[in-house]
Amino acid sequence: MGSIYAALLASSGNQVLVIDTNDAHIDAINKFGLRVSGASGDRTVQIPAHKRVPVDEVELLVVAVKGAHVQAAISSARGVVNAQTLILTIQNGLGSSDAVASVLGKERLIVGIAQGFGASLLKPGHAYHNDMKAIRMGAYDALALEDVSKVAACFTQAGFDAEPVVDIEAMQWEKLICNVAYSALSALTGFTVGEIMDDPQVGPVSQQAAIEAWEIAKAKGVNLQVDDPVQMVRNFAARMPHAKPSVLLDLEAGRLSEVGMINGAIPIEAQKLALSAPVNETLTALVHSLEHRSR
Repeated sequence: MGSIYAALLASSGNQVLVIDTNDAHIDAINKFGLRVSGASGDRTVQIPAHKRVPVDEVELLVVAVKGAHVQAAISSARGVVNAQTLILTIQNGLGSSDAVASVLGKERLIVGIAQGFGASLLKPGHAYHNDMKAIRMGAYDALALEDVSKVAACFTQAGFDAEPVVDIEAMQWEKLICNVAYSALSALTGFTVGEIMDDPQVGPVSQQAAIEAWEIAKAKGVNLQVDDPVQMVRNFAARMPHAKPSVLLDLEAGRLSEVGMINGAIPIEAQKLALSAPVNETLTALVHSLEHRSR
């Protein structure tokens, strides 16, 4: 996803630099440019790419790494942040924004939700996305809506459907409900989201994971705008049936996934309410078992 943000933002006239620990990806960008293809078209942009954080301070820092790598990324990014820098963090699941706030502060922090992209790295230097439904942004704490709106406008000018929102927590949970329906099960079965949705054995498990997450969110008092979680997750899959969730892509690449911040977040939130979430707890444990066996 970070490559998609970078390429489209650069294409609309912004001065963008990228930082990644993937040596092959950075080398390819510096040699051939960053290519992004899919729902937004097919473009290649020339932008500076770094393996280590440069000393240049920036107006906007976008943290687009996966949840498992947030702590390391933000610890190394201190050098590009000053008192005026706005920080936008966009991850799946829950917990990443708290980690960013603990290191870089909450005063200028924006939480972003990317919905329905189905992004993957086809090869070093080339990212692809199946769709690009929406990006929503909201203040983590007390940042003025005007500042959030400026960042959203920058993304809109780059071609994204981006809007500022007041209640970012509800949007986080609505996306999380979609993610728990497909993330762990894709890793366990190798299925795309469309295959999970239509499978007579796996589909009902997917629906129960979503219902369980929806019930925990309602118990927390989250102001969900969704009355039918099953229909919501089916609509989600119907937009990009051939997409592979990031948890499956990580397992295929031999990497630790962020399942603990997606399906694993549901039993953690349930426990805070003296409730349980056995479906998502079991799915998380099974994926962790696969991860440990494959490393």
